[in-house]
Amino acid sequence: MEIFTLLETLEDILENSKKIPFTEKGVVNKEEILEIIKEIRLKLPDELKQAKWVKEERQRILVEAQKEADDIVKEAENRIISMIDEHEITRKAYEQKAQIIETANEMSREISKGTKDYADSILQSIEVVLEDSLKIIQNNRKELK
Repeated sequence: MEIFTLLETLEDILENSKKIPFTEKGVVNKEEILEIIKEIRLKLPDELKQAKWVKEERQRILVEAQKEADDIVKEAENRIISMIDEHEITRKAYEQKAQIIETANEMSREISKGTKDYADSILQSIEVVLEDSLKIIQNNRKELK
């Protein structure tokens, strides 16, 4: 910024001015000082406009960055919710799978028991028929003797 350069020049002039003996006062070239002040006044509005623009630009960038950060957080939250939902769906699917397997096993046990009961019933009927047949055969043998 040129204003700072002009202010430094002004400081240099004041520091390098001839001192009045026994005081802190110095002798300076009035025209030179007034010329530097005039240049400062001319440059000050441009510098202020530039500073204002920089400040507004900074604010705009901060607002944009905050919006982007909010969007990222929102997206992350939505992703987490989605993952939780997927996890819930997966958990329910595993529960259903376990229930289906348990139902299938129970049906298998019932079918197996039914099959064994049916086979036992058939074998019992055959046993009765065979016992009756054996009795008839034994009676027929006795009659033959």
